[in-house]
Amino acid sequence: MNFEQNFTSFHLDILKEVGNIGAGNAATAMSQLLNKPIEMKVPSVKIVNFEEITELVGGPETVVSSVFLRIEGDAPGSMFFMLPVKQAKRLSRDLIGEELAARSEHAFSELAISALQEAGNILAGSYLSSLADFTKLNVEPSPPALSIDMAGAILSFGLLELSRAGDHAIVINTTFIDQSEHLAHEIQGYFFLLPDPDSFKKIFQALGVPLDE
Repeated sequence: MNFEQNFTSFHLDILKEVGNIGAGNAATAMSQLLNKPIEMKVPSVKIVNFEEITELVGGPETVVSSVFLRIEGDAPGSMFFMLPVKQAKRLSRDLIGEELAARSEHAFSELAISALQEAGNILAGSYLSSLADFTKLNVEPSPPALSIDMAGAILSFGLLELSRAGDHAIVINTTFIDQSEHLAHEIQGYFFLLPDPDSFKKIFQALGVPLDE
């Protein structure tokens, strides 16, 4: 299957709608966790090959915080939620406070790592619930694992471990907006949904817009 030719703007619009509903659910959960208003938006959704993934987060040598989980069920695959390290620092400070999150530039306290894992779990669960609601497929996430490393190293390890993965990913650009401050600040991250080869076909068949062979 030639993915670049077979994905249409209609396919991407449907994925964006799935992402927007997932973002709405995640915003509600994050607002409850942080006890302040959080808005989430999905400004774009695209299909990329693996070579393009690291470029989206600033290049293979960019240090990122990455929450990884495996998706099991009717449409198995993998998911990464990546934040550039400065954005992850800001999110951890929002979650647990400045002093508890404070460490060196690329280091996080154990409490900050736990908080980022929990945030990743909430966000991934929200997106997968939205996908399950749209498709009526059973998809369940594994417990999240968090890594702080260069983007290229994280993705290379993940893809080596997951020999069943295909060669394309659905990228959901995600923006958090903290509305509680006088000047709202934004945190931008990326979800990379990596369906196994047969799962792309299952997802779009279930959405009612099958991919051409």
